[in-house]
Amino acid sequence: MENDLAKFLYELGQLKRVRRSGWWIAGVENPESVAEHSFRTAAIAYLLAKLEGAETGKVTLMALFHDMAEARTNDLHRIARRYVEWENVGQRVIKDQSKRVPADISKEMISLLLEFEEAISLEARIARDADLLECLVQAREYQALGCKDVADWIFNAKAALVTDSAKRIAAECLETEPKEWWQGLKA
Repeated sequence: MENDLAKFLYELGQLKRVRRSGWWIAGVENPESVAEHSFRTAAIAYLLAKLEGAETGKVTLMALFHDMAEARTNDLHRIARRYVEWENVGQRVIKDQSKRVPADISKEMISLLLEFEEAISLEARIARDADLLECLVQAREYQALGCKDVADWIFNAKAALVTDSAKRIAAECLETEPKEWWQGLKA
């Protein structure tokens, strides 16, 4: 069992090397990795869950593992997905990946990810909003660096948000410059 868990951990490490490919279309030369995206998505998910009165652990786990399949599939952007059979690919990968963890963990992971994909609970909708909000925030950061072709990402992410908290935060992120977080902190 420990050998399978070690392999699982190394596979998760692959996400640090998988780049979010959709940004290349917008002219971003060195986009963030799937692991970087997943980290901030999980942090946003926790905050949104607290603000919306949902189960924080469940929401955070959904967000943390939502792109785990991309360790095997890479991050295939939407244009490329038009040309391959993509239906349920994430579910198929997760079922294979989770064979390396104990059965009770596997069952929970699969259940959480199916719930996330189907957005059948408040927690799943919050986790999906966290994913979208992270994309919006990342797009704003790229925009501030001079990448002008990210406007579609911002518009589409904002339009797809469903929770009130995510909508309010998105509106504020659109008004706040990404560099403002550090201004005034220098001694």
